[in-house]
Amino acid sequence: MAKKTVKAAFVAAVLGFAGSASAQTPTMPFEVHGNFQLDAQYYLKDSLIGAPEVPESILSNGFGNIVVSRDKFSAGIRYESYLNPMLGFDSRYKGSGITYRYATYTADELEVTLGNFYDQFGSGLIFRSYEERNLGIDNAMDGLRVKYNPHPGVYLKGVIGEQRFFFDKGPGIVRGVDGEVSLSEAIQSWAEHKTRITIGASAVSKYQKAEDPIYKIPNNVLAWSARTTINRGGWRVYGEYALKSNDPSLENASIAFPSGIYKNGYGAYFNTTYTKKGLGVSVSAKHIDNMSFRSDRSATGNVLSINYLPALTKQQTYRLATLYPYASQAKGEAAFQTELFYNFKKGSALGGTNGTYVSINYSKSANLDTTGTNNGLGYSTNVTDTWSNLFTDFAASRYFEEVSFEIQKKVNKDLKVILNYIYTVYDQNLTGEGKDTVTAHTAIAEFQYKINKTHSIRTELQHLYTLSDRGNWALGLVEYSVSPSWFFAFFDEYNYGNEDADKRIHFWNASMGYTRGANRVAVAYGKQRQGLLCVGGVCRNVPASNGFSIAITSSF
Repeated sequence: MAKKTVKAAFVAAVLGFAGSASAQTPTMPFEVHGNFQLDAQYYLKDSLIGAPEVPESILSNGFGNIVVSRDKFSAGIRYESYLNPMLGFDSRYKGSGITYRYATYTADELEVTLGNFYDQFGSGLIFRSYEERNLGIDNAMDGLRVKYNPHPGVYLKGVIGEQRFFFDKGPGIVRGVDGEVSLSEAIQSWAEHKTRITIGASAVSKYQKAEDPIYKIPNNVLAWSARTTINRGGWRVYGEYALKSNDPSLENASIAFPSGIYKNGYGAYFNTTYTKKGLGVSVSAKHIDNMSFRSDRSATGNVLSINYLPALTKQQTYRLATLYPYASQAKGEAAFQTELFYNFKKGSALGGTNGTYVSINYSKSANLDTTGTNNGLGYSTNVTDTWSNLFTDFAASRYFEEVSFEIQKKVNKDLKVILNYIYTVYDQNLTGEGKDTVTAHTAIAEFQYKINKTHSIRTELQHLYTLSDRGNWALGLVEYSVSPSWFFAFFDEYNYGNEDADKRIHFWNASMGYTRGANRVAVAYGKQRQGLLCVGGVCRNVPASNGFSIAITSSF
């Protein structure tokens, strides 16, 4: 009851202030904007694909944001409703209420936010508060954030608060400071230098009272990081190193230490890119060791994470290419990724009349080379052997490996062709799914044809070949669009290579949508295969389903 009263008072204060100020100065009214979204599905039981019976028949997720702003002041609220959460989303989201509310005031070089906020220090190795609605992730901070810019090129930031835990808050308190200095801005004599350097450092701590009757668990856990960015011409180099003090938790627990091990955590991330007209090259590497960092030491899954560990893999978008996605391994991994793209010029031998775009991507993630210990540290890590194994041991330590090629060719003013080939090795057993390694070859062809100024058609042909898991898959898709309002689509995803003849199922889907201004409505009917949905190395399991769905979005 007390929480509802506080939220009601906050909303009333914001709206009251808005009305008061607007009445006093009618020539400078507040701006009000926001957006709404509703996703709902009517579920049908389908034992053949493993779709469960849904007692409510209809499940829905919905939210609405309202933001009020004027001059140096802004405030907003978000109302969410899960009645009940759609399949694949954590059942603890069940309910409705105001889950996000904030007020921000900016005065010259100072900005203060009260309430909820999202933020990130560096690449996120020790702190990232963010929302990924499709994955059911929202670890919004609830507390206070201060940003201060005391001198050109000097940026300071401090945060303190608790993290969102569905319709409640987690038990831990998160506190952090971050500083960044752009030397080209801060030092006048460096302003004309071609090389631009930015340095930064962060520190984050979490407090959670330890109540273990046997083991001595730290109440406070500290993490810190240092980073630098160097830019010159088409080059950009970024590096960050992070260290986390011992943090016994459920995620690093062992039989010998059921409350968790006392090993420090380490993280390193490196990325360099080079771009010029028509050419782009990117090389990234990371080393993660015991870097799970949560505001509740007993939490698992996608809740109450303080930090973010990006996966060094290409973010695939085609359906069959996402059949075997990869999630970052907080317990430990070494990873490498390189990507190259090149635009062959118009009129060249390979560019032809309209030019040709080509990209190549290689990525690999591997287990750490470790040795078990009899003390509370749990294990020791051989960093040198880990990196050696990443490039020489192509099987024993491999979590994930992928090579992909893409060619985009505009044949003429009306027809565009996109071709993809993807080679994937995915160790499902090492990543916790209890299955063996999958080796898959995926080929994709997409055709986009413009019939006239408003009508267009897009088709996809996809095929995945593997002797493992559920065998071969094929997919065909056709989408017809009438700009700017209508689209109609149909696809059939067929597991024709399954060893079990009864499971050679067509997962088909028919959909249509209408857009007018800022409003969009889409309806669909079909079957959804079970699998993982991943964004940026973070995944959630999507169960099989069969039924009708509707999605409505609007903004103002």
